[in-house]
Amino acid sequence: MNMSRTPERLVVIGGDAAGMSAASQARRLKGPDELEIVAFERGHFTSYSACGIPYWVGGDVSERDDLIARTPEEHRARGIDLRLRTEVTELDPGGQRVRARDLESGEESWTSYDRLVIATGARPIRPDMPGVDAAGVHGVQTLDDGQALLDTLEGTRGRRAVVVGAGYIGVEMAEALINRGYEVTVVNRGSEPMSTLDPDMGRLVHEAMEGLGITMVNDAEVTKILTGEDGRVRAVVTQDREFPADVVVLGIGVRPETALAKAAGLPLGPHGGLLTDRSMRVRGHEDIWSGGDCVEVLDLVSGQERHIPLGTHANKHGQVIGTNVGGGYATFPGVVGTAVSKVCDLEIARTGLREKDAHRVGLRFEAVTIESTSRAGYYPNASAMTVKMLAERRTGRLLGVQIVGREGAGKRVDIAAVALTAGMTVEQMTALDLGYAPPFSPVWDPVLVAARKAAAKVRGSS
Repeated sequence: MNMSRTPERLVVIGGDAAGMSAASQARRLKGPDELEIVAFERGHFTSYSACGIPYWVGGDVSERDDLIARTPEEHRARGIDLRLRTEVTELDPGGQRVRARDLESGEESWTSYDRLVIATGARPIRPDMPGVDAAGVHGVQTLDDGQALLDTLEGTRGRRAVVVGAGYIGVEMAEALINRGYEVTVVNRGSEPMSTLDPDMGRLVHEAMEGLGITMVNDAEVTKILTGEDGRVRAVVTQDREFPADVVVLGIGVRPETALAKAAGLPLGPHGGLLTDRSMRVRGHEDIWSGGDCVEVLDLVSGQERHIPLGTHANKHGQVIGTNVGGGYATFPGVVGTAVSKVCDLEIARTGLREKDAHRVGLRFEAVTIESTSRAGYYPNASAMTVKMLAERRTGRLLGVQIVGREGAGKRVDIAAVALTAGMTVEQMTALDLGYAPPFSPVWDPVLVAARKAAAKVRGSS
């Protein structure tokens, strides 16, 4: 008698990078007769580049669908039961089931699982203040958010925009709005934009933004948002000033979307993200994995857990999870905190620790800053570049690098990211055999110039 075995069921919560990468990888390793895959996504889209939303809003990317890597139909064709506009409202780890609500009909039902992937992402921070939910106030995290913002921009007569926050999203959205012809003011709590940089490097970004016609207001906290008689936003108010606004974009940052996990008693870290082991399995739960913007990861430089919401990490997490769920073995060792962005032609990059990060974990360090050029100084169109480097005192171990400059500056941070991952000293970095020709670099690459200066300073402090 031929008896067929019932396939195991994998349930995935979240249909973007981590969730669908995990589902797709698991499907590559196990067919539908071995593994049934059910994925819940509360939005309208799957597998898209959230990082590309500012460039779509600004017009650099012409079509929304250009940001979509794989459509729902493509996932379903590969044997994944993908349910859009369906929000998971409760986790029951003891009973191995999840409760989900169809957002169109309101109907709720339980779905059992053998294995669960939580990839709920992060949510934009919306401060608790009057007017924050008014029409014309937008967070930008999903394609649905981006579409809502574009609808507002196309339906608004006024041309005054206020961006609250000057991190990656705030800076990129300020550029997008300038490109759309808006008069842009950025209100920032910090002393300089880009708090992922040290303030001396953030100052370079500040100057570049003002050069584009963006009004930077630092050391200011928004206390309320005023609305008109029609209920739409009309101004943003700080402690001592009022800024007229026809549209407001919140670029304050994001928090891990882990309310479901918290309610289910799953372990969270100091930043509110889920805690996993190196296989991305939720600690203490054999049948639950998690990845993407809702988890905390190990910082290989500081040795502490961090929340770093980036698509690069989310896709890697998904691959690791899918491999493990599919019967293979993979691990995610951690990160060094590499990120790159731009304001028009100004490139901004960082990896490793800032000065305050190093102080916080008790590291003694030396910091150096150098000015160099992207190409040989005599070669046409060579542009200025500033590189800041931190090295541990006595050992000379590289701790962090920040780079601000024009064309050719940003991706140089990858040299430092590899050096950090390898645990190199700045002295060792000076001997790196990097590519050289006058159109690409000076004889001494700017990163190596900084390494030489840092090595000399470490030697002098020993």
